[in-house]
Amino acid sequence: MTQTPLGAPGLSSSSPKLPPYTKKLLLWSFSIAIIPPIVLVAAMSIKSLYLLDYVHVISGATWTGFDIYMGVVMSRILRLLEIPARVEIAKRLTPITFFILPSLSATAITAGIYLAQAEAKFDLSSPWIIAAGVVVLILTGQGFGVFLPNGVRIFLEMAKKNPNLALIAKLNMRNIRLAGSQAIFQVIIILIMAHLAVY
Repeated sequence: MTQTPLGAPGLSSSSPKLPPYTKKLLLWSFSIAIIPPIVLVAAMSIKSLYLLDYVHVISGATWTGFDIYMGVVMSRILRLLEIPARVEIAKRLTPITFFILPSLSATAITAGIYLAQAEAKFDLSSPWIIAAGVVVLILTGQGFGVFLPNGVRIFLEMAKKNPNLALIAKLNMRNIRLAGSQAIFQVIIILIMAHLAVY
């Protein structure tokens, strides 16, 4: 496949590096991403169920909302765009989500486990807990086995002298669709949590 130069600042043939705005977005993403784990650790340190529940709900809701938006809205928009436009979105979207989404997912899952233990509902013989565990494993496998590697591949391609635009667009679309499938599993696990909270 013929590779087309990206033609963006910082990605010329004489400078095979990530553009400055990508590095800034990555730094911003990391700065935001460390907040949920810090609050989680604080909640566990002071043994506050209220704060732990808050961290679990806000991180899980943000994660779910983001995936629903990506899967329902962004996927439809990207399908209508030409490859160069898709790449422009990928160049800005991937750095923003790279650290934030894993942070939200890890925080929500960890807080949920500790919350279930604190409320004496973490019974490994319970079919509801088993079902939640299966969904968590699926989400974790998708996130760290597909989403993050695709993000890394996008960064590596962007840093080339002649990046493959079609590949960048394809990998970004794959992540968008993955977010949509994750939203389905997240809705399922919310149903499970609602059952555990009531019964």
